[in-house]
Amino acid sequence: MKQTIAFALLATVAVATTPVAQAQLLGGTSTTAPSQDSHLVDRIVAVVEDDVILQSELDAAIANVRQSTPAERLPPEDVLARQVLNRLILMRLQIQKANEQGIQLANADVDQAVQAVAQQNNLTTDQLRTAVEQHGQSFRAFQQQMADQLMIQRLHESIMHDQVTVTDSEVDNLLHSPSYKAGEVHLAHIQISVPSGGTASDIQAAAAKAAEAEAAIKSGTDFAAVAARYSDAQDALQGGDLGWRRLDAIPQLFTDTVSSMNEGQVTAALRTPAGFQILKLLGVRKQEQQLVTEYHSREILIRPTELLSEAQAQQKAEDLYNKIVNQHGDFAALAKADSNDDTSANLGGDMGWFPLDGWGPAVAGQLKQLQDEEVSKPFQTDAGWIILQRLGSRQVDQTNQLARSQARQEIGSRKSEEAYDNFLRQLRSGSYVKILVPALQDTNTHTASPAA
Repeated sequence: MKQTIAFALLATVAVATTPVAQAQLLGGTSTTAPSQDSHLVDRIVAVVEDDVILQSELDAAIANVRQSTPAERLPPEDVLARQVLNRLILMRLQIQKANEQGIQLANADVDQAVQAVAQQNNLTTDQLRTAVEQHGQSFRAFQQQMADQLMIQRLHESIMHDQVTVTDSEVDNLLHSPSYKAGEVHLAHIQISVPSGGTASDIQAAAAKAAEAEAAIKSGTDFAAVAARYSDAQDALQGGDLGWRRLDAIPQLFTDTVSSMNEGQVTAALRTPAGFQILKLLGVRKQEQQLVTEYHSREILIRPTELLSEAQAQQKAEDLYNKIVNQHGDFAALAKADSNDDTSANLGGDMGWFPLDGWGPAVAGQLKQLQDEEVSKPFQTDAGWIILQRLGSRQVDQTNQLARSQARQEIGSRKSEEAYDNFLRQLRSGSYVKILVPALQDTNTHTASPAA
């Protein structure tokens, strides 16, 4: 259960589904209860603008990472501590920025995020609370972590809203590019960052760190373990796994390199505007035809009103069903006369062709049970009581439509990822951050920046 709950945190904020949102969950506000004598040894390990990070918070975040990360992927203790601290710092800065922008959450938003974690683990909220506490965590701190993640997600959405646009011409160019039909690639990466506005010595230090990572890979060390130790990316402790992406959806700087790689191959350190990247190709899959089942149906909707009670609406629907099935009444004529759905009534209840979930889960559930020409018994929905007749089904090739939608989404995701990564680098470099414990200072990053 411990590991399940820890991983559920990563899944939830896909309230995200963006790599950035996922990445922030590597560290969070204190979610593990400090030891009984922690107040005797607690200390400030970092100053972040006008806030501080305590040793107990760092210890709690490290404990969470250890519980949710395979032991073989964990870097040495000193490296892990620095990585987690840097993620806590970046998270704290994002929360501060969100507060500055007036981003707010309702209690219902947090409750919904907590319920999502519970559902993903097949638990009730009360069962989740018990599991979290058995995991050694405070449920209040767990809720606060959910709130922090939602704040960061909304900050991301706010910043990206006016910065990322996708035009039809960009979609057309992607769909007609020679490499589009190459399909998708599964990548992992190691990112060695150079601070925004970094000096020549910063670049030299990053290059040296990249060379160390390359040497470790060549010596036979697992790529994921090297990523956990050397990568500055927020997904480092997940082995740098970037998931499946269309070849055209990755930064153009890497397209030619990746397209010529074989599965399992690792690149040398590639220079980027943000530092260095080492890529590993984990897999390739080709584009496949996308067939979607569509259904043709018609309906009669009886909606309760102030003059027609719920029971009366149900009875009216049952009377109409009896006329259609037992008295051979004309479905279309009855729909025109009695249906309360203004969209379909004048069409004899015709709902047209639509995918299974096109009219909601209640209708979908009935469609799966009906044969062509069969009429359902009245069933209740949020809109009222419905009588449904399935007229037919067909397989439709939606490869082009889905490809266009996917292309637009992937272009937007790539732009968003690049823009937000740049925002985070500027935020980190432009904020006052001072790490007070020498052992936690990273020689490849600034330990103190001037106040913004």
